[in-house]
Amino acid sequence: MCLTGVDYFSTLGYQPAIAAVAAGVISPLATLVLVALTLLGALPVYRRVARESHEGSGSIQMLEKLLPWWGGKLFVLVLLGFAATDFMITITLSSADATAHAIHNPLVEGAFDGWQVPITLGLIALLGLVFLKGFREAIGIAVVLVFAFLGLNAIVIVTAFTHLGDNPHVVDDWWGAVTTGYGNPLFAVAVALIVFPKLALGLSGFETGVALMPQIEGSEQDPPKVPRARIAGARKLLTTSALIMSVFLVASSVVTTLLIPQAEFQEGGEANGRALAYLAHEYLGEGFGSVYDIVTIAILWFAGASALAGLLNLVPRYLPRYGMAPQWARAVRPLVLVFIAIAFVITIGFDADVDAQGGAYATGVLVLITTASVAVTLSARAKRQRKRTIGFGLVTVVFLYTTVANVIERPDGVRIAAFFVLGILTVSLLSRILRSFQIRATSMTLDETALAFVREDAETYDSVRFVAHEPGLDTEADYSRKLRDERRFNHIPGKSPVIFLEVLPRDSSEFEEDLAACGKVVHGYRVIRVPSGNVPAAIAAFLLEVRDQTGVAPHAYFQWTEGNPAVQMLRFLITGTGEVATNTREILREAEPAPKRRPVVHVS
Repeated sequence: MCLTGVDYFSTLGYQPAIAAVAAGVISPLATLVLVALTLLGALPVYRRVARESHEGSGSIQMLEKLLPWWGGKLFVLVLLGFAATDFMITITLSSADATAHAIHNPLVEGAFDGWQVPITLGLIALLGLVFLKGFREAIGIAVVLVFAFLGLNAIVIVTAFTHLGDNPHVVDDWWGAVTTGYGNPLFAVAVALIVFPKLALGLSGFETGVALMPQIEGSEQDPPKVPRARIAGARKLLTTSALIMSVFLVASSVVTTLLIPQAEFQEGGEANGRALAYLAHEYLGEGFGSVYDIVTIAILWFAGASALAGLLNLVPRYLPRYGMAPQWARAVRPLVLVFIAIAFVITIGFDADVDAQGGAYATGVLVLITTASVAVTLSARAKRQRKRTIGFGLVTVVFLYTTVANVIERPDGVRIAAFFVLGILTVSLLSRILRSFQIRATSMTLDETALAFVREDAETYDSVRFVAHEPGLDTEADYSRKLRDERRFNHIPGKSPVIFLEVLPRDSSEFEEDLAACGKVVHGYRVIRVPSGNVPAAIAAFLLEVRDQTGVAPHAYFQWTEGNPAVQMLRFLITGTGEVATNTREILREAEPAPKRRPVVHVS
């Protein structure tokens, strides 16, 4: 919970000031709307996400299951772009805000002017070093920081409420300002409903919470496919975090709105981006205020830890499996270096400006929450849960409104997110092309019949010969005609037995596959069938497995595929077919550098 909390709870460092600027004197009302949406919308949505996507892939995995083939993969890549926006901007924005708290501390006022970017880069680099050291160390730091930060905030808020109790006229003055400015209280509530999307950063921890589910221990007695203890732990984590944050959000909004002059929230004011820090210095002295600043700086800096942990969980689950990232992308340390380098570029590009990154942050958060709402609505509909479908549908509409309102208010967020989406799509597709001639099978097994076929030929004839045959052409005449043509045009010796090899089509957008070959006798002919989304890669993996099982390099016989070579290559990349013979031979060449050990490809 604390690793999630360094992202979620740390928004208290700047959320009250954002709420005051966005909603003015009705900030507490707008915050109540946000809390209602948190407890009645985001929390139920993500509790269901935790139950249905317990591997840490969040709502993205739920939508992936609903959208097959390339459409699903491209949609997942787009969502990963928004997730990257959310997580990467969390790292850079939080570090930049930590730097702002340090620079604007009254005790060092002016000493670090012009050092915003270097200090922010240093904090990001330090975060990377923590993860290079180890994940357990990151969790330990998170626990200390969250307890210290929430404890100090509780002291500041209780002190502020005590001051309000001693000065009841402050509450009367605030209520007078609300009625004067808005007339009817119902009108104030209506305005609060309109402006609350500007407070959306207060929802930032939910996607991170489900992304960190693999860190929850669970129970050894639970089956892997239904880890009940882990799911229960994740739901407790989300509920506890939401309740704690809701209390702090409402309380902090009340005391900061009532006790801090509105002018101080504006740019250049002492409470701009640091409302609770202002109260800490004002009512508890410079010493306590400086301690508060130090802890706030630390947790804002470490807020990037939960985001970095989320990225380290999501990227290896999708991109390498899609063939859209190199194999080293499964390793933690290289990925940490890549993400820190990207964070450096973002920080320098935005000059470590917190406000400039806020739109992108809110956009990433809201898009992910909205897609999660869509995912659970579709899930409830698929399971014929009518009341839940209606409930989640209404939540989806509210979040959709919030997202659209935020985009209209801050369109720069969409533009920044678009760069992430475009970058992921470009790099992913290039990687898929560059890896197109790799062996993709994560495993290759032959059933007893298939194994008997290949061992019989290897032991009796010291050779194993396969004829590639298109599935579906399965009449006796089809097999007879195919065998006759191959013996004639490919010059297969008349007495050498052959085995027909068929690749049954599956989802070609999948890159990694567990392959299983099944042997059977059809019309008196021996046939081995392998279901796969990529015909050349499956044949190559199968031939290499036969070689390893028998010690004999097998021969495979093909016919040329008619058509333009460029078109055939495009078919290979998209549908997994194309010019099968040529691509099979190239995959074998890449996989086995020794020609004498390489299966032989014949084509005519």
